[in-house]
Amino acid sequence: MNIDLHTHGKLSKKSGFSESYFREMVQEAKANGLQALALTEHFNTLNFFGMYEALDMMYPYNGHYYEADGLKIFPGMEVDISETGHILLIGLREDILAVRSGLADYTKEGQFIPFRELLDRADERGLWKIGAHPFRISTPLHHLDPQLLGRLDAFDFNAKDIYMQGAEAYRALITPFAQKLGVPVIAGSDSHQCLQYGSVLNKLEQECSTAAELKAAVREGSYSIEISPCLQAKVKGSIMMKKLLKQMRGEAPSRDEETEYTA
Repeated sequence: MNIDLHTHGKLSKKSGFSESYFREMVQEAKANGLQALALTEHFNTLNFFGMYEALDMMYPYNGHYYEADGLKIFPGMEVDISETGHILLIGLREDILAVRSGLADYTKEGQFIPFRELLDRADERGLWKIGAHPFRISTPLHHLDPQLLGRLDAFDFNAKDIYMQGAEAYRALITPFAQKLGVPVIAGSDSHQCLQYGSVLNKLEQECSTAAELKAAVREGSYSIEISPCLQAKVKGSIMMKKLLKQMRGEAPSRDEETEYTA
């Protein structure tokens, strides 16, 4: 089963959720060889709960994932922490929504939840915890307490960072870092725009139907990471298209976008 474990359902945090835009994303994900993805939209995006309400209207949810026209969509979110960095949480819809409800006072920069507290809350709900882009310049994780980092279930080998730093250079950073902590590495495209799907993906040796099964497959090493030979074109095209669409909507670039360049 091919799965992307870091994806977004909207163009940007300030964008409203669009059913037509998301349906296009689903079709492009399938066209790029994916059978499943984790929807890890930013926790402080505009109307986070409304996005899941819209998904409930669009697709059946079987208790573990949405059945989106043949694509499995596992619920999740991406959470900012106070020490700087992003954590992906994946699990049952009710658990994702419950943890998000508890973050109502932590949605603004300067008020984000401490790393340890987020880990504790995620563990209480049995959520899968992935450290997003640990060596990204704007939102790194590698500087944090190793004991806390060791509580994560995986680190994100992120397409945008591969694009910006090079596959081998980024692998040379993330591999020994993760091995020292005893934490596996998974692939995430970080797609906000459909062109980025397929830039990286995880090829599982068996089909998984629950987040717990996904976590077990990764823990057991029953998967491989595939990097598309077209990654540079996919990510560059996605970045350019995202910036253009945001400019058309009058949106300012994000902190990440201010550090991006075209390779």
